[in-house]
Amino acid sequence: MPGLLRISYKLLVNDRGKFAALIVGITFAVFLMIMMTSMFSGILRRSASTVTNVGATIWVMDPGVNNVLSTIPLPDYILDAVRSIQGVKYAVPLYSGGALAKLPDGTYEPVSVIGLDDSSLFGRPELEQGRIEDIYAENGFIVVHDAEFHKLGNPIIGSEFEINDHRGVVVGIAKVSASGLFGLPTLYTTYNRAIRYIPNSRFTTSYVLIEPKSASAIEHIQAEVKRLGYDALTKEQFIQRISRFYMYQTGLGTNVLLMAVISFIVGLSISGQTFYTFILENLERFGALKAIGATGSQLIQMILFQATFAAFTGYGLGIGLSTLVTRTAQMRLPSYAAMTTYGNLGLAFVMVLIIAGISSYIGIRKVLRIEPFDIFRG
Repeated sequence: MPGLLRISYKLLVNDRGKFAALIVGITFAVFLMIMMTSMFSGILRRSASTVTNVGATIWVMDPGVNNVLSTIPLPDYILDAVRSIQGVKYAVPLYSGGALAKLPDGTYEPVSVIGLDDSSLFGRPELEQGRIEDIYAENGFIVVHDAEFHKLGNPIIGSEFEINDHRGVVVGIAKVSASGLFGLPTLYTTYNRAIRYIPNSRFTTSYVLIEPKSASAIEHIQAEVKRLGYDALTKEQFIQRISRFYMYQTGLGTNVLLMAVISFIVGLSISGQTFYTFILENLERFGALKAIGATGSQLIQMILFQATFAAFTGYGLGIGLSTLVTRTAQMRLPSYAAMTTYGNLGLAFVMVLIIAGISSYIGIRKVLRIEPFDIFRG
């Protein structure tokens, strides 16, 4: 078989034009699939950026909450009720809301405001500049240095702005692991300052954050909160709920799925047609091999080798091209949300295997029908 595989390889690459067209088709299909699914993964990650950055183990929320932005304020008694549950190490309130910030040049910029528990500052970000204690200073706010930082005029410590006619002062600049999705700069302050500066409904607690005494206590805490009529989700469960919302209840998931299917069809049509043309042009050679003793199984292995070699080459080139484009875009466009995951690579790999399988099937059917007599008679 090694000798037949060498012959198979030479037959494949002998016509450089056809071989290049085959590789380009698969590469382009993989590139599109990786890009579409990577953008979707990046969007889902950013949609749960607040959950990721705060890092609480358990989030208590109204059952109607389906993403981190659509907060439904919790009654004040929920915080005390949660703190009394057995297995709760501590529980703190969190404010999450939106506001309009008036910049020094007179322009207005929508911002996302996170209000941390005054006593513990649980969920505070890591600071690049400043001290976390300064958040207690009069009008103190911490600005997140992410892709939207420039929208606030690239503030420095001491910069001032206004929120609802209240003076705000930048006392720190923070970094977070995940940027927001909707292009809003993020400000951190204390819980009481947030509810004082921003108009709210009768209740002001967006979420109650719980740290359990042990992992074994999580199930009990969730059951007790459920008895109160509210949901207690772990960090992973909340991220999954947000992902399901954007995947199934918005057009985002459908559009990305449609683009992935289109890219698969494009790659399949190009590679299948090119591989079929390649088989037709080499029928005489396959017939000659069959005449000198090559069995049907050996011819099948040759075709499978050709299809697999082309598919894996296109797969590698497609991943390399998508990685290059994604990295370049992230360097030049900080708000670009694409993120390549093992799931994206695995999905593209499965699609490539399907393309290789269908292309091989087309070629195998044609080759097995060859009769050496017909070849030599022609």
